[in-house]
Amino acid sequence: MNTLSHPAAAFRAVERLVHGTPTSDGAGVRLTRVLTQPLQRRLDPFLMLDAFRNENPDDYIGGFPDHPHRGFETVTYMLAGRLRHRDSAGHEGLLGPGGAQWMTAGSGLIHSELPEQEAGLMEGFQLWLNLPARHKMVAPSYRDIPSAAIPEFTTDDGIRVRVIAGASHGVAGAVQRPDTEPLYLDVHLPAGCRFVQPIAVGHNAFTYIYRGSVTIAGSEVADRTMAILANDGAGEVCIEAAEPARLLLVAGRPLGEPIAQYGPFVMNTGEEIEQTLRDYRDGKFAAAVIQAL
Repeated sequence: MNTLSHPAAAFRAVERLVHGTPTSDGAGVRLTRVLTQPLQRRLDPFLMLDAFRNENPDDYIGGFPDHPHRGFETVTYMLAGRLRHRDSAGHEGLLGPGGAQWMTAGSGLIHSELPEQEAGLMEGFQLWLNLPARHKMVAPSYRDIPSAAIPEFTTDDGIRVRVIAGASHGVAGAVQRPDTEPLYLDVHLPAGCRFVQPIAVGHNAFTYIYRGSVTIAGSEVADRTMAILANDGAGEVCIEAAEPARLLLVAGRPLGEPIAQYGPFVMNTGEEIEQTLRDYRDGKFAAAVIQAL
């Protein structure tokens, strides 16, 4: 995509680079927590981003056994490997390479995500997306999005863009969400190419490079690095690759509401968290009814 006619001032700058924190979750799954709680206000409405890339099955085989969620949405996107989802309503689905899973926890559910492989690469991401206060207690919903159902396009110079949510250059994504209006792109850049993506003014945005390196507004961004993009009134981001690179580009409309988080529960007040804990202890999450998005 030719961006030579765009003045540099039109593009968002890199405000900060984040390398993430190595950790483990679930039953010992090794991952990098890229978007952590201290960044939640800055990257509102996004609450967390985990990246995992493991060749050793000991680092992923335990998966994520039964655990609860309330008050937000989870978006799992796989590059390699297979994860089996099961939830408290008896719904299940298999997440494979190139596929996504969009789950609205809403009023509460219990689910598991377990590997359906014993060897090979397991690679992907899980993004947590907040819900506005008025929708935190909606009925839970769940959607499997196989790879073939994710719209994508390829430019004349070979840039491939997979549109998981939102829209890019006239291509609508697999998911559209109100309130937070998320944009979620998987961008594959050949060497020597540049990609320009409009981002709504006022929306918070970041990239996560998972192959190679790129330059954004003069700043070098290396492999396995998040670049928080300045929310400075610019309406586009320009990403350039001297070598082949792949990255996630994520943006959304901030909610501007209080965030109260206790582990897998995200509400607006401490009192709501206390009620959530009571509901979980009383078994109310297991009665959740899953509805189609």
